[in-house]
Amino acid sequence: MKRIVKLIAVFATLVVVLIACGSSSSSSPKSSGTSSGSGSGKLSILAWPGYAENGSTSKDTDWVTPFEKQSGCNTTVKTFGTSDEAFQLFNTGQYDVVSASGDSSLRSVANGDAAVIDTAKVTTYADLADFLKAKAWNSVDGKIYGVPHGWGANLLMYNETAVTPAPTSWGAVFEANSPYKGKVTAYDSPIYIADAALYLSKTKADLGITNPYSLDEEQFSAAVELLKQQKPNIGEYWSDYLKEQEGFTKGSLVLGTTWQVITNGVKADTASPPVNAIIPSEGSTAWSDSWMVSTKSKNVDCAYKWINWITSPSVQAQVAEYFGEAPANLKACTETSDKDFCTTYHAEDKAFYDQLAFWTTPTAKCLDGRSDVTCKAYKDWTAAWDEIKGS
Repeated sequence: MKRIVKLIAVFATLVVVLIACGSSSSSSPKSSGTSSGSGSGKLSILAWPGYAENGSTSKDTDWVTPFEKQSGCNTTVKTFGTSDEAFQLFNTGQYDVVSASGDSSLRSVANGDAAVIDTAKVTTYADLADFLKAKAWNSVDGKIYGVPHGWGANLLMYNETAVTPAPTSWGAVFEANSPYKGKVTAYDSPIYIADAALYLSKTKADLGITNPYSLDEEQFSAAVELLKQQKPNIGEYWSDYLKEQEGFTKGSLVLGTTWQVITNGVKADTASPPVNAIIPSEGSTAWSDSWMVSTKSKNVDCAYKWINWITSPSVQAQVAEYFGEAPANLKACTETSDKDFCTTYHAEDKAFYDQLAFWTTPTAKCLDGRSDVTCKAYKDWTAAWDEIKGS
């Protein structure tokens, strides 16, 4: 819990910069996406807080310094607070690698910022979970652009005392006349539109939604309208651990989207009412982060050394426990200090994984295979999210 609280503090101090991406590009990259740098003994890492700890948050939490000693790569770390911020910073070409979530990765590929990964140079690649490799959020046209790092589901958490009967569907958060008005919470990001689309895909079959990240005009409008309907019931949108955990602990929030690590934090707080978190009957959205190498990197050797280091079993175990996520390298499950950790986070649970729709950057080219319509690109999602929150 001390590790989780420290990470919460980092997130709480971040300035959330929501920068709309104006690209409506398809998922095809602008260039071949290759990096020519051979390595100069330096490495600049762009990462989510908790992914590249160097002792600055806690002297006892440091997997960057051992990497420097082993590799000879002098390393700097820059953290970001949102996927939109990560996309913008990676686009500058100042960073060699980035830990990209699925709602930004395809934008970096389409923008020509992400290099094709030479998996032969990734010594851990064979050990990484197959269900995370060569997927829609980290590959394009058979080319690999991202090496899996870790993942987690977007769960439905509820106060067991206040919310009765216990919910089994996402309909509990989208109900128009909710008995929990003002105490419902939702993730503060344009990608949350996919949660509404996933729900509609199971409850409004006539819309024909088969991929919640691939929405035509009619499908997109339906999801946006559902979120506008939800808006009056929202007590608070969240984008960091602290806000949601505090809300559930104090009882100002009783129902909404969460991550496993937040649920663990609420349950560990003796002042908190009892909570539970589930995968509803419709399934859930989820996030999977991947390491990507910049096409502008002049430090490619060090970039691959870092990827090999951060995806090795022992380091994956440290990061997964500190951050609160399932590791991509399943060998890490034997090296976690909590021997039940991978069970808690469903790291090897295929039945759990099969219920998830992982974040993937929406593009104008429909990701569900349709070619007779144009789908809404991420810039459209961003504009709609601003409208939803302002409604």
